[in-house]
Amino acid sequence: MTTRPSHRSQRRAPAGASGGRPSRAGRNVPLAIGVGVSLGALALASLLFRKEAFLGVVIVASCLAVWELRDGLAKGKVNVPLVPSMVGAVTMIAASYVGGGQALTVCFGLTCISVLLWCVSDGAQGSIRDITGGIFVAAYVPLLASFSSLLLLAPDGAKRVIVFIGVTICSDIGGFAVGVIAGKHPMSPSVSPKKSWEGAAGSVVVCVIVGVGTVMVMLGGKWWAGAILGLALAVSATLGDLTESTIKRDLGIKDMGNILPGHGGLMDRMDSLLLAAPVAWAILTIFVPYP
Repeated sequence: MTTRPSHRSQRRAPAGASGGRPSRAGRNVPLAIGVGVSLGALALASLLFRKEAFLGVVIVASCLAVWELRDGLAKGKVNVPLVPSMVGAVTMIAASYVGGGQALTVCFGLTCISVLLWCVSDGAQGSIRDITGGIFVAAYVPLLASFSSLLLLAPDGAKRVIVFIGVTICSDIGGFAVGVIAGKHPMSPSVSPKKSWEGAAGSVVVCVIVGVGTVMVMLGGKWWAGAILGLALAVSATLGDLTESTIKRDLGIKDMGNILPGHGGLMDRMDSLLLAAPVAWAILTIFVPYP
């Protein structure tokens, strides 16, 4: 004789309840907020203490992200060479701060050559695939991250980096808050089912507001420059998130790593910042003059 399950056993715990259950957004929100605030505090403290210290933070974060992306690509049978990828990450980020865009271009070219020679020396089997993967990793992480070094190079570089990071983070915050409350129309169900058009609109509104405020107050720029920055960073941050989600879907993995509780890997937190960095550098360089 079968027994009918009781109403108590049928009752499901509410989202976000104790025990580390994920919320509607798909993650442990209090833990994610705590980790996010800690990372932001670390970046801000390094910028306020001495802006070269922030350079060290970027180098460490980029090397960890390269490691995670390399491990993720290995699941797709793409073997990215570790040594030239790590050396390239350090040299690109450091050289761009010392020598600007010209030094960054040279170091990126040398990194690509190093990846090619390393893969060829390992043998012909799969070398084209591995070379392509190595150049992709070099371009995706350290090359894009180096634009934060170019921002830092300006006389008011620390303030520019704070504006860039602050506005980009607000894209995630605005999109997350509005998406959880009012998200009904998925932006890309096959890639990121929890990202909605309503959340994207929230990202744009919050980024424009924060962009106007920070550019005017911290950099002495025009309000319209802040609005352009906010709009551009909202779009680029969203595309950065979707880009990494596409890569993860293709590789069949949920997160690039598990180093950050409630967030996944460091690469999962840097995806928005990476695509936003060159956009922020270009807009601030063109529309906000140096003091």
